[in-house]
This record gives sequence, C-alpha cells and structure tokens, in this order.
Amino acid sequence: MAGPLAFLEPGTPILGALATPVGELSVTWQGASLFSELTCRSLTVVTFTLTTSMTTKYNDIAYLLGRVFPAPIDQVALLTYRFTFIMLETLEDLVKSTLARGANLGEFWANRRLYARIFGMTMLTAIERSERLVKSMEARGYEGDLTLYSTVRRPPASEVAAVVGLFALVVSYALVVSYGVVAI
Repeated sequence: MAGPLAFLEPGTPILGALATPVGELSVTWQGASLFSELTCRSLTVVTFTLTTSMTTKYNDIAYLLGRVFPAPIDQVALLTYRFTFIMLETLEDLVKSTLARGANLGEFWANRRLYARIFGMTMLTAIERSERLVKSMEARGYEGDLTLYSTVRRPPASEVAAVVGLFALVVSYALVVSYGVVAI
C-alpha cells in the first residue's frame, strides 16, 4: 500500500516527472520518505509478530487464542499456527532438493519458472497434507475444539519490569520525535 503513496505525495520530484495521459507522475522526496517510513513500520510489526509467535509455547498461544477470539476464529488461528511450521519444513525440503539437483537460485527473474514450481509444489503439498490432517483428526473424534484447558502462569517480575521499561522508552521516544517534547 505504501508504493502508490510514493507517487501521490506532493513535493519536490526526485528525477523529474513522467508524462501520462492523466497528468504528470513523479516520485517526490516526501513520497520516498513516506514510503520508507511505512515500509519500516510494517516490517517492524511483521517481525514482532513472527518473533512473538515463534518463541512462545504452543500451550500459551492456544490458551490465549481461546480466550481472545470467538469459537470458529480461534480454531482457524490454531490450525494456521500449527500448519505454518509444516509449510516451512516443506519449503525447506523443496529448496534443498532443488539445490541438490544443481539449480541456481541466485537471480529471481532468470529463475522465475523454478520459483513458480517451488511455490506450486509447496501449495499442492500443503493442500494434500491438510486433507490428510482433517481426515486423521475426524478419525480421532475432532469436533471443532482444539482449545487447551489450562492456565498461563504469570511472568516473573523481572520480565514485567523489562516490558514496562521498554514501553516507557518507546513512549518517551515517540513524544520527543513526534511532538518535540524535551525531557527535563
């Protein structure tokens, strides 16, 4: 979504304007700045989400998803979480087998058909595994509830203090950068 904003932001053009039937189109310094800011923000959110979900115990995630989301959404989220690791393993196996056969994955555009085959095989394998998973879950009596009935223990005081300290640091940074508040 940040891409079109780089062209639509008013300001000083970087390389000049390109004439189009609808008017002139150019990337401005303000648009490039906005593009980089939005890209960094979105990558920060994705990195945080992946780090949190990949380092938290499954029981804790299952308990929290069961408490936060309504019935069908929590089950879809739990199955997606479990299946993410299977998809990554499948993708790693396909890349290893492709490299073992002498393929060069260096340049994307030159190897776009190979990348498309790897992506297609990953999707086909994922669909096949998901069908097998559904059949095995139904055979074991799955009735639509994966929620664990346990509790999540409270974190140690040192971890809570670290999170509160980091939160205070982020808020103070935002106040200084966004609003120009000077710390006394």
